Amino acid sequence: MSKVRLSSRAIEMPASPIRRLVPYADRAKARGIKVYHLNIGQPDIETPAEMMNGYRDVNIKVLAYGPSQGLQDYIDALVQYYGSVGIKVRAQDILVTTGGSEAISFALDVVADAGDEVIVPEPFYSNYAGFAATAGVKLVPVTCLAETGFALPPKAEFERAITGRSRAIIYSNPGNPTGAVYTRPELEMLASLCVEHELYLIGDEAYR
Repeated sequence: MSKVRLSSRAIEMPASPIRRLVPYADRAKARGIKVYHLNIGQPDIETPAEMMNGYRDVNIKVLAYGPSQGLQDYIDALVQYYGSVGIKVRAQDILVTTGGSEAISFALDVVADAGDEVIVPEPFYSNYAGFAATAGVKLVPVTCLAETGFALPPKAEFERAITGRSRAIIYSNPGNPTGAVYTRPELEMLASLCVEHELYLIGDEAYR
């Protein structure tokens, strides 16, 4: 028998619940059952015509690699956009990634070492578990309740979750999968908590 084995990281990596549900849904649909897909945030609105026309009418002779830091026009547009909503950033403050998932994975890699902890309001985006496993980071959940509309728990509950290995708090807003939208006081509570305890705050605002 071969002694070749996968890495511990690969063995411990949790399966994505989003993808794990797909075979069940496919089998149900094959039996004629109507399936409502709540496992993925698929849009049900038409893609704007301007975007589709942009794809169709693009005049590119060679689809070359872009600059690793991102296209300058895009970075400049982000600086302008964030400025319009009161967030002052410079071009050098922005790192363009291939989607939000890569950004979250990078963020966990740079704020925490293997064995460190990151606190997260629960329920949370299921793929955080996979990103944390790849980084060797332990997720520490702080439970939000349906009875309160999945609002953030009081500051004291977050403080109870903080240990000597805590490095960050990560949250998604609107909450995924709950849809809860946090209030300004809730977000200010997280920010002040991170300042007091010298933690990073990772804001995942995929639906901004």
